Amino acid sequence: MAEFRVYTSPSAFPNPQRLRLFCHEKGIADRIEEVIYDMTPGGEQRGWRHLKRNPWGETPTLELPDGTYLAETAGIVRFLDGHCPGRRILGESALEQGQDQMWDDRIWVQILYRLTTAFHVLHEGLGHKLELTRNPQWGEHCRKEAIAHAGLVDRHLADGRDWLLGGPEPTFADITLCTAIAFSKFGPVATPLDERFEGIDRFWQRWKQRPAFRAAYRDGGGIEELASLTAG
Repeated sequence: MAEFRVYTSPSAFPNPQRLRLFCHEKGIADRIEEVIYDMTPGGEQRGWRHLKRNPWGETPTLELPDGTYLAETAGIVRFLDGHCPGRRILGESALEQGQDQMWDDRIWVQILYRLTTAFHVLHEGLGHKLELTRNPQWGEHCRKEAIAHAGLVDRHLADGRDWLLGGPEPTFADITLCTAIAFSKFGPVATPLDERFEGIDRFWQRWKQRPAFRAAYRDGGGIEELASLTAG
């Protein structure tokens, strides 16, 4: 029986996917029951049932055995990384944890969040029921900023390191970068970072070979090159 329940979304949605990929990398996916919402067009995450769990209407939202709810991907991951045994994905030492937080903030704020903003304001995104703002100029600005900051990350990877912190295994910042690359390739986002930057492409190819990645993206993530994982 699962210890936790998470109200979440398919792998095309990057924040829930950060948590899903973390759980597989940590080896705790079997301890968490997933309730996957119909995000579009149903918009279940904005219905009153979910809003009682999380007034912000967000996924993922983790339900603990005592009925407590925990939201915000980074907060959920911090809890699970400390609560569950296994490799510390957020870093073992205080320095590693600080470095992981630094890189995760850079990638989340400057790349992934900008791509998700572009998705929401350039297109109907999740449909008229949920998308209330259209601003093509701001969307294109966000796209350009994401590309520019991805270039800085690519420069950091240019020394041949496998992962952002230079260690033998990925940390949470690497998970965030992985989901950012995946989302950059998704449908209307159409800004594939792996096609623009050599180091980021090597990083993406490395992730695609990991069992955790293949398990987390077993629904294909809405990305054509991952469609074969649905048959796995």
